Amino acid sequence: MKVVVYSHDADTRAEIKLAIGRRPAPDVPEAEIVEVATEPALFRLLDAGGVDVMVLDGEAQPAGGMGVSRQAKDEIYNCPPVLLVIARADDRWLATWSRAEAVVSHPIDPVALARELAALMRSRAAAITAG
Repeated sequence: MKVVVYSHDADTRAEIKLAIGRRPAPDVPEAEIVEVATEPALFRLLDAGGVDVMVLDGEAQPAGGMGVSRQAKDEIYNCPPVLLVIARADDRWLATWSRAEAVVSHPIDPVALARELAALMRSRAAAITAG
């Protein structure tokens, strides 16, 4: 499954990739990770299709993952599910506004991130099979 990791910060992208590994759970397909550092690059990928899940950094600059998530949900037909990485647990209400399906907070807990991503991958696979 194609998993897009969006952050302007290469260290954050690397930390997320490390948490995902090759496969975030034994019962999901391998993750084909595509790193994206800018909002325009992310929307080009989404417009081209084939993205299964997105992991967005809520603290990305200049376009944060929360706003990017909301825009994608408004503009992309059959938008892939979003796992949002937020700075503080108190920002979960903003993640709800952004319509992200899952949220983890910094510091990134690799087990929690892999668990949440695997759940999104399962739901995406089921939606693709049913659709």
